[in-house]
Amino acid sequence: MVVEGSSDRRGLLGQLVRFALVGVLGAAVDYGVYSLSLHVGLWVTAARTLSFICGTATVYAINRRWTFGVEGGARRAAGFALLYGTTFFVIIGVNALALALLPESSWEITLAWVFSQGFGTAVNFVMLRLVVFRR
Repeated sequence: MVVEGSSDRRGLLGQLVRFALVGVLGAAVDYGVYSLSLHVGLWVTAARTLSFICGTATVYAINRRWTFGVEGGARRAAGFALLYGTTFFVIIGVNALALALLPESSWEITLAWVFSQGFGTAVNFVMLRLVVFRR
């Protein structure tokens, strides 16, 4: 006997697991570019911008096909760009706010990145699932 809606929950759980795995990869790209950019002397907001773009490009390609199992197209690409463009300003704001509120420490920049990345990731999953990559 199959409980109605149970396959939807399994589908959601599978998507969430795949999204998390892709997110770890995207976060590694993002943070790697962020760290490297800061190391070479880039301004923190420029470094965060560049890292966001690199991480975003990574996750778009993988999430579209593997996580959500949808084809590409101009409409989906535009929706993704709009969502991530909006998220960009959100994560830049969260990053700046965290840098302003966190006490000075050797972990300050990393913690600000983690807070901004976590917040942006939560927003993105919900919006990708419900709007951009819905079937």
